Amino acid sequence: MRHKTAPCIALAFACLLGRDAPLAQSPRLAREIPPLLLQEHVPSVSIAQIQNGRITLLRAYGQQDSNKPATPRTLYNIASLTKPITAQVALRLLSQGKFTLDEPMATTWADPDLANDERRLLLTPRIALSHQTGFPNWRSETGNVLTFKFTPGARYGYSGEGFEYLARFMEKKTGLPLDANANKLIFDPLGMHDTAFTRQPWFEGRVAAPADEKGNWLTPRFADHPISADMVYTTARDYALLLQAVLQNRGITKDIAKERDTIQVNLKEEMCSRLPTGLCPDALGSGLSWQILRFKDTTVMMHTGHDPGLYTFAYFSPTTRSGAVILTNGENGKKLVPAILRALDAPSEFVDVLATTMK
Repeated sequence: MRHKTAPCIALAFACLLGRDAPLAQSPRLAREIPPLLLQEHVPSVSIAQIQNGRITLLRAYGQQDSNKPATPRTLYNIASLTKPITAQVALRLLSQGKFTLDEPMATTWADPDLANDERRLLLTPRIALSHQTGFPNWRSETGNVLTFKFTPGARYGYSGEGFEYLARFMEKKTGLPLDANANKLIFDPLGMHDTAFTRQPWFEGRVAAPADEKGNWLTPRFADHPISADMVYTTARDYALLLQAVLQNRGITKDIAKERDTIQVNLKEEMCSRLPTGLCPDALGSGLSWQILRFKDTTVMMHTGHDPGLYTFAYFSPTTRSGAVILTNGENGKKLVPAILRALDAPSEFVDVLATTMK
């Protein structure tokens, strides 16, 4: 059995105090977040902070469900924060030489829906990881038939189907399904023992129930098979372990790390048209899964997740070696993000951009 309980020696304060952080306190969070949860009708939030490459704070506030308070052990559906996990699997396989970024995926895998469309020959891991496949977000938007909305590589188009395509390709290349590769390459080596693609027996009593914009409880959803772009359940601490590994370039080569940190699709003009004058980053675009924002002295990489009744967020900065994970079980969860990041002393120019876009 893969799941293990973190020893109380390593998490002494968490074991003794339940909701309190094992490494640090935050009076500002304790003062500001509970009333904000009430104001925005968000039941709970779980937070992990990274400073100088180390996890320095774990906190949980509010209600996991109608009966239980949230704790650092509460499991959240992280929605699209699943994509960076899949991307990390891909980058480690790339670093092992299992395939290349610009290898045509059609020689290994082609979706039957595209059998008569020559554009399938243009699909590569790079194009999938940087959201340039031309697919809709989900094929349910196109009558449950996978089709191209534009030619692969022509422009940016956020797509869960692109990550599903990549997952099928990696499965064919390695002979292992996505969850097995994730366990082998990511979860087990990093100690992410509270993370899974599908419902597990150890989820019992630990799942954060989602809530709508008025705070009404919704029924949690679970995947019955691994989905590369959605519905992984994890804790803020486990996801922070992933961010640590990304910051340290663990398990990937320098060349692959450089590709990950490179803007693959320039989105500055499009995104900055929505921002007030003076807030636009020096560079902004899509990397290999992560959105990249470059300011004068700081680079920030971020991703968000949203499913009905929940919102999740993660960022890290390779220049400051800082980061944070914010998991909520409320439809209005994004309204908490700027306040939490300010309390955590995240890069101010980055938070200013988010505060404008997350109103």
